[in-house]
Amino acid sequence: MIISKTPYRISFFGGGTDYPSWYNENKGQVLSTTIDKYCYITCRNLPPFHEHKHRIVYSKIENVTRIKDIVHPSVRACLQFMKIRDGVEIHHDGDLPARSGLGSSSAFTVGLLKGLYALKGHIVSSNQVARDAIHVEQVMLKENVGAQDQVIAAYGGVNVIKFGDKTHLQVSPLTLKDERLGELQDRLMLFYTGIARTANDIAGEQIRKTHLRKRELTLMGEMVDHAVEILSCGGNIDGFGRLLHESWKLKRSLTDKITNSFIDDAYVAARKAGALGGKILGAGGGGFMLFFVPPERQGRVRKALKNLLHVPFKFDFSGSSIIFYKS
Repeated sequence: MIISKTPYRISFFGGGTDYPSWYNENKGQVLSTTIDKYCYITCRNLPPFHEHKHRIVYSKIENVTRIKDIVHPSVRACLQFMKIRDGVEIHHDGDLPARSGLGSSSAFTVGLLKGLYALKGHIVSSNQVARDAIHVEQVMLKENVGAQDQVIAAYGGVNVIKFGDKTHLQVSPLTLKDERLGELQDRLMLFYTGIARTANDIAGEQIRKTHLRKRELTLMGEMVDHAVEILSCGGNIDGFGRLLHESWKLKRSLTDKITNSFIDDAYVAARKAGALGGKILGAGGGGFMLFFVPPERQGRVRKALKNLLHVPFKFDFSGSSIIFYKS
């Protein structure tokens, strides 16, 4: 039996430049981190004593004899990619809801691939499992997804991730002192809107409009460099929050599906209460919102957003890992 543990992620800057439609021709880079909320995948070989050959347990239960009959797209594609021949049983548990902007789908794919490799007796690098997950989601499933979620889930930590052509992928951890990382972490507040959305549809429209948003996406990519400068200089960190606000104004202009009146009202309320900046996470439309708030103002922001669920978190530096292995 194998259990993998894969962190969810928060993307600060550069989201949208991690789509192949952009980075195959332009500079793509993001600043992202993983957090201490996880996707757990349990895998084991299933003994041949059942009518079914494969058992998949998530929000539904699937008992099937053929991989091609599996409804869950990522499970089906991962088993095909890994050329699984024996029967398997797969269980999924997650700390946070799906379709919420924290990269849960890619965390699932990364964690499942990590577990299946271990089930075959293989240890794979973070780079390998990230690239495999990108292939599964972008090529096999043809989903409208970027490439940052798979990479940050595999590596963990606070990283600048740069994308180029199909072969170029560079992951650079931020070399910040613990005190500076603590300053940043202590000013971040995460709230759940309660709105689940399908990122594929929202991202699809953004991808179709890429050629019309070159100025915005270029600026959003450049903000990664500005954010790193703010964090690295050791000066007042509030500039990071104000930069988030500028990035949000650009992001919400990419398509009319990224935000709505509920999100806009929550954002305005948080800013009035003391947040310097923030954003909707992931493709938009719902899920989680992130705010940068000086510690002395956080009580007011919680009160202003009392109808939303506040979810405290810390940064994670482990990346996807196998936490239980028994042959």
